[in-house]
Amino acid sequence: MDYKKLGLKCGIEIHQQLEGQKLFCHCPTLLREETPDFRIRRKIRASAGEEGKVDIAARQEQLRDKTFVYEGYSDTTCLVETDEEPPHNLNPEALSTALQLSTFLNSEISSVIQVMRKTIVDGSNTSGFQRTALIARNGRIQTTDGEVNITNISLEEDSSKIVSESLTERIYRLDRLGIPLIEIGTAPDIKTPEQGLETAKKLGLLLRSLPGIKRGLGTIRQDVNVSVADGERIEIKGAQDLRMLPTIISLEAQRQGELLKIKQELRGLRLSPFEIVDLSTILADCTSKIIQSTLDKKGKILGFMLNGFLGIIGRELQPGYRLGTEFSGRAKIIAGVGGIFHSDELPNYGIEQLDIAKIRKKLKCGSTDAFILVCDEEQKAKLALKAVHARASEVLLGIPREVRKANADGTTSYLRPISGEARMYPETDVPLIRPSLDTINLPELLENKIKRFQTDLNLSVDLATFIARSDHLLLFEELVKKYPLIKPAFIAETLGPSLLEIKRVYSLDPEKLTEHHFRDLFQYLAEEKIHKDIVLDVLIDMITGKFNLAKYETLSSEALEETIQKILGENPTAPLGALMGICMKKLGGKASGKVINELLQKLRK
Repeated sequence: MDYKKLGLKCGIEIHQQLEGQKLFCHCPTLLREETPDFRIRRKIRASAGEEGKVDIAARQEQLRDKTFVYEGYSDTTCLVETDEEPPHNLNPEALSTALQLSTFLNSEISSVIQVMRKTIVDGSNTSGFQRTALIARNGRIQTTDGEVNITNISLEEDSSKIVSESLTERIYRLDRLGIPLIEIGTAPDIKTPEQGLETAKKLGLLLRSLPGIKRGLGTIRQDVNVSVADGERIEIKGAQDLRMLPTIISLEAQRQGELLKIKQELRGLRLSPFEIVDLSTILADCTSKIIQSTLDKKGKILGFMLNGFLGIIGRELQPGYRLGTEFSGRAKIIAGVGGIFHSDELPNYGIEQLDIAKIRKKLKCGSTDAFILVCDEEQKAKLALKAVHARASEVLLGIPREVRKANADGTTSYLRPISGEARMYPETDVPLIRPSLDTINLPELLENKIKRFQTDLNLSVDLATFIARSDHLLLFEELVKKYPLIKPAFIAETLGPSLLEIKRVYSLDPEKLTEHHFRDLFQYLAEEKIHKDIVLDVLIDMITGKFNLAKYETLSSEALEETIQKILGENPTAPLGALMGICMKKLGGKASGKVINELLQKLRK
């Protein structure tokens, strides 16, 4: 695609979790998997914001009428998370980290910080809103293709973690609720998918330079805003894999471009009055399993005619993704139905040509008219058809402003309308904050740290980059300082590539290794209780819970020589290779292979 001709504009939002305590209470930022201690059930309703208006996304969510279940732990969940107690003062360590980032990005830090409430009624916040504070504006970051402006740096509380969902309820876990999040929002200055990836990587590297940043899977999330000329901003949630970011941007630009082509093709078309027709009787003999199953459950087969759309609903917007997929996605979210049938995909699913003729006659379809069917409980089916008709109306206008979810293949699917200013209003329980800019101490940038690791510690560029970006960075620096006689490259290899080898070759989970394991390991090395060349074996035993220092503890020179001499006496005619194998098996890691080989050759003469 010619992105310049298409008028591609893109902005990125990055959300980074922080360590320590939660944003408005003293609970730890610990994610847990054990069985929860308690459950709370609630309903949440949309309310008017500061301007007296109800947010469009909140209104849509309330129509789904779900019950929300919250699970928590007695020792790490407090009354703030359950919305039974006012928030405490904002976490000063989290604020300090946000101020450091704002300084790095040359942003204008707010002289007075006001915590706001952002209405969210999907159940992810027990209160029905998320607390957020604008820290700074008007920053900038340089990329290969030019400067990207930073519109906002905010500090907000993370949402609850969803556990499961059914048609009537959602179950959330409260351990994630309230974890401090730094949000960085860029201006729509990104003009290509590749520039989008570079921007996200640079901001991610900058975040990792800060103290108190959580590391690991799920601790950083990217959202991306995409628009093309004559279109509208689309917000895409959950672009977790950075490598997929260019694909997501490219495919979304393609989707919007195809929608604009359809709008142009249908220019001048006006939709006929919306009329839902019951097709249950005329399809009573249809062989479709879905239709017969619906009728058996006393459901309905409802449909409506969509004039002028024949051949359009099956139009591909992205690879394997059609306008009909867009219609179906809207029906699933709004009404909770399994999907829809449309005329461009029939005959199929057991609906034959004779059935199609009956449907077209009943709906009074002309030669260019399409139709939509839904099979479900009557009220749900009606709601689904209304949602599809609303989406069809938007096709004539171009691209609707909406929030979409990033799928694993780079395509996106509908979530909700984009929220507006109506959902914001001041938080009255948290006092205004006047940050002190004189006390901001800037940490070493990660890119400078990588260079220092190369020059001062003699690490290769790849190893320096790997360890600087790893979850073990702080531990690496601690061990290098504590054990100056152990080569930094060996420490870095042990904390990095060796763990990847354990996972790849031995199919073991290196995440089971704690910092205490590594501290013990290097203490044993420094005390010469184990050898460097059996570190992999030690780590494997630590992972499997079989580690016993006595198994690896180094033999004295005299004991080692005595053992090898005995092996030589018992195997006088054995070749050197066989003797080496016997020695290694007998000594079981109590001496390095190099030492054993040298001593074996010396004693054999």
